[in-house]
Amino acid sequence: MKDYESVIGLEVHVELSTQTKIFCGCTTEFGGEPNTHTCPVCTGMPGALPVLNKQVVEHAIAVGLATNCEINRNCRFDRKNYFYPDNPQDYQISQLYEPICLNGFVDINADGEKKKIRIHEIHMEEDAGKLIHDENAALSYVDLNRSGVPLIEIVSEPDMRSAQEVIAYLEKLRTIIQYLGASDCKLQEGSMRADVNLSVRKAGTDSLGTRTEMKNLNSFKAISRAIAAETARQISIIEEGGNVIQETRRWDDNKEESFSMRSKEDAQDYRYFPEPDLPGIFISQKWIDEIKAFQPEFKDEKKERYISEYCIPEEDADIITDSKHLAGIFERTAVLCGEPKKVSNWLMVDTLRLLKEKSMDASDIKFSPENLAKLIKLTGSGIINSTVAKEVFEEIFEHDTDPDVYIKEHGLAQVNDESALRETIQKVIDENPQSVEDYRNGKEKAMGFLVGQTMKAMAGKANPGMVNNILKELL
Repeated sequence: MKDYESVIGLEVHVELSTQTKIFCGCTTEFGGEPNTHTCPVCTGMPGALPVLNKQVVEHAIAVGLATNCEINRNCRFDRKNYFYPDNPQDYQISQLYEPICLNGFVDINADGEKKKIRIHEIHMEEDAGKLIHDENAALSYVDLNRSGVPLIEIVSEPDMRSAQEVIAYLEKLRTIIQYLGASDCKLQEGSMRADVNLSVRKAGTDSLGTRTEMKNLNSFKAISRAIAAETARQISIIEEGGNVIQETRRWDDNKEESFSMRSKEDAQDYRYFPEPDLPGIFISQKWIDEIKAFQPEFKDEKKERYISEYCIPEEDADIITDSKHLAGIFERTAVLCGEPKKVSNWLMVDTLRLLKEKSMDASDIKFSPENLAKLIKLTGSGIINSTVAKEVFEEIFEHDTDPDVYIKEHGLAQVNDESALRETIQKVIDENPQSVEDYRNGKEKAMGFLVGQTMKAMAGKANPGMVNNILKELL
């Protein structure tokens, strides 16, 4: 394996966040009963004519500007002809000859090394429908809800050499596009999909090997496994004296292997020609400037600002700014409570834990900065202790409950009454003579046990600082 290196390029399809499809007024909402988000245009009925959605062009320009592309001010659509059950027109409206964006790049950081990944082009196109296979009945069903959903396809140069670089590139693209609001880029829902073009060659050589294209990759883990397996497969073929065949392969993540689908088509196989039902697109410099003026502060700049302005650790800033939604919660909460480090701690520890437990994405967070800020203030002022705060936070995370109301309704306010605490602590001391003796003999762990027993007796509502101080005094 060390004698070879992988040469990888990606075709990344991104569903754009528009309310309607690219050439008709049907909704782009995810889900819905099969074939209910359709009309004569997106089902390919004879005589139905496409009308371009302006917002699709604006999203494409915004992504192009953010990835350092040249914007092609005179671009057009073309017909890509192919016949497949989920393609009702028997052609796809795409861009081949004059794509909207050209010659861009993004900088990535993989395994501590910075690298520039070139972008050959970004083009607009319509999505196809979806086939649902019933293996038991040996049938396939066609759902055209997705047909006509607007896409951009980001085509890289073959600049990546490892799965780590591929994932770093995809994460960079996903973050940029999410910050722009151009797409939610949810791989599990298919709004971001990557086809991997991979070949292998002897390490140190410049010639390119025969490439294959792998499809059906809907997670970063699947992409990493597919790259490892396809690299090993091609090397094995070459080592045995065979020739790698240029083909499209389908990745089965459950079996962790790929299967041949068809020989890999080239552009001429699709018999492209200019789309006769759509005029060319002229993009004025004024339009480009207007879109550029609304570009947001992206992750890299935001991360550096958080480190310098809020004095939070680099790791915290890196993770928080990975999600535009999470970053928004952090900033607003920090302004409301004036405790950016405490906000960071709640997001980095409890929020990330609950997201993992519930298999949620950061963009799915529903709690408000106002309620998180209230919780931080309540804890800081001693109204509740840290143990109760965790319980309250889980309620906030789940239902965005007002912590003031929840604490009052459940009687969770911290007990700061010294006489009540002394009475309880004295009882704990009387009931645990061995622990008292152990503490007096220098065993510090005994103190932890006595504190725990006191907190248990007070239903977790005692002020921990007062408990420690009174215990030490009485002992």
